[in-house]
Amino acid sequence: MQQALFQLIVQFVTNVHQASNDLSRAVQLEDVTPVQYKILEFIKVGQPVTLSQISDCLQMSMPNTSRELRKLSEKDLCGKASDAEDRRKQWIRLTTKGEAMMNHAFACMEASFEDRIRELSDAELGEVVSAIELLQAKVFGPNSANSDNSRQ
Repeated sequence: MQQALFQLIVQFVTNVHQASNDLSRAVQLEDVTPVQYKILEFIKVGQPVTLSQISDCLQMSMPNTSRELRKLSEKDLCGKASDAEDRRKQWIRLTTKGEAMMNHAFACMEASFEDRIRELSDAELGEVVSAIELLQAKVFGPNSANSDNSRQ
């Protein structure tokens, strides 16, 4: 049973990555590389975040992450602020310009997502919501067994 479940999860995660790429493809952002876009997306969903959280999630080295953040900061898309209790720790947030860019990007992705689910009935949409909530609670969420609680 666990092996079959694992195979289903692998297939599901692969499909989620593909769907994410498909939704992101609808976004037209000037002057931002795909790597920089992924960083901005990560910041948008979890801000404030730290350099190490970005590096870990996107599987980038700390120097590469730092360099890309510097470029994004030069474009006035994100900024750093020192932690009040630990001055060595820096929190990264989107700037007003970065928020506006990512709000536009998410609006484009939402329109593309709505196209994907257009044919679903209200009952089917409810089933999808329930399934996602169950996966979050039992498999992927911060309170699931053996999860990494570093972002709490």
